[in-house]
Amino acid sequence: MTAFALLLVLTAALLHALWNLLAKRARGGIPFTWLFSLLTVVLWAPIIVVYVIVWRPTLGWLALLFMLGSATIHLAYFLMLQRGYRHGDLSVVYPLARGTGPLLSMVGAVLLLGERPTWLAVVGALLIIAGVFAIAGGPEMLRRRTAVSGVSYGLMTGLLIATYTLWDKYAVSAVLVAPLLLDYGSSFGRTLLLLPAIRTRTEEVRYEWRVHRWEAIGISVLSSLAYILVLTAMITAPVSYIAPAR
Repeated sequence: MTAFALLLVLTAALLHALWNLLAKRARGGIPFTWLFSLLTVVLWAPIIVVYVIVWRPTLGWLALLFMLGSATIHLAYFLMLQRGYRHGDLSVVYPLARGTGPLLSMVGAVLLLGERPTWLAVVGALLIIAGVFAIAGGPEMLRRRTAVSGVSYGLMTGLLIATYTLWDKYAVSAVLVAPLLLDYGSSFGRTLLLLPAIRTRTEEVRYEWRVHRWEAIGISVLSSLAYILVLTAMITAPVSYIAPAR
């Protein structure tokens, strides 16, 4: 992995931690997820318009299929993550998700994408993952009052992280979907997928806007920016290197 790709990933990791703090503060569910997804579509629209005018990208049916798949997986991820934050501690859910996600991503990259990381890369990845758990408190975190639910949601979130990582890696490196378009298409699709559930919950959406508007705005900016940086790095760098570095 190049130094530039590593810089992108480390910057994205900082942004990712920041928007997760906002998500924990909001403690939202479907209405909040729809709100920040809609804000993502609105706030990033001017950039998308400029990109389309300047670069004139073409999107075939396969690219659109991968956008829809990405939207579905990311929707499940956001809902699972926020449910975990409502029922468990951030200090349990977040490190478990960010630890198991890279581990499963690395295994999936070897089995499904044919990647062959060096032994040094494997050792480094395992040390990073072990460090995540150690920072979170190690075995002690499993003895906390909310540990049981936190562990369950953390592991399920980690599985979804691995799933969207492998899916999106193939989208940007093999299908050649631009990172900006993939993330925007995912947000747009996520907004549409949630519409049936939102139709009867407009009051809850208004409540989230009144109480957590700044959290929603922050997530809509930071989450997309962080993931676009990661997707850009994944165009050339292997998942087995990118995922642990995040």
